[in-house]
Amino acid sequence: MNSERKKILLDLLFPALFVALLWIIQFGQTYLHLSLNEFGIFPRSLRGIPGIFLAPLIHGSNSHLLSNSLPLLILGTMMFYFYQGIAFRIFFWIYLMTGLWVWAGARGGGAYHLGASGLIYGFVSFLFFAGIFRKDSRLLRISLFVLIFYNGLVWGVFPLVDSISWESHLLGSLAGILCAWYFRKEGPERHRYSWETEPEEDDSDEDDPEGGEEAYQPQEPPLRIQYVFKPLPKK
Repeated sequence: MNSERKKILLDLLFPALFVALLWIIQFGQTYLHLSLNEFGIFPRSLRGIPGIFLAPLIHGSNSHLLSNSLPLLILGTMMFYFYQGIAFRIFFWIYLMTGLWVWAGARGGGAYHLGASGLIYGFVSFLFFAGIFRKDSRLLRISLFVLIFYNGLVWGVFPLVDSISWESHLLGSLAGILCAWYFRKEGPERHRYSWETEPEEDDSDEDDPEGGEEAYQPQEPPLRIQYVFKPLPKK
């Protein structure tokens, strides 16, 4: 039990540090009266390139960051717990691909794209589709959990509200799906049940190309040695 608790705490460490970094940046904006919006993603512009790496770290308000913090902690911990060994790579590629795609394909119109919600959508889609692609009953439970508790996020990929970067949500989801497919053969191995195990082939038929019964071969009777005692005649 202690080892399991220790593992959970270790898997929580990176998501917690990441969320703590977001709050440090947000407190700096709030209490030092700074505006870091210009470090967001400005699509198809040279000044928007730094936002590929910095936009997820910047939020427009405390409420914006607050709404993202808990999902980042929960989903990030689940990803590091169940996909230990490849979680850092998944985090990196979702982070990078979402930023690149938003910079290349999101609407412009003088607006900056900010926030870590694209990462959240990437984590959700990865956790959901990874269990499906791997056909692992244990990981499919995670897919079911994500479906139940985060099904409302699906509306965020549609252009329903102008002030929301639905492009980050949509492209983050696509990045998560791509990572789920690409890493489907890495990380935790699928548990195989006894009924899935193929029976071992019998090698007895290898010498019989026709696969029939072994031909009858008569055997010679065993060699018998018989000793006969014959007494000598009396003189």
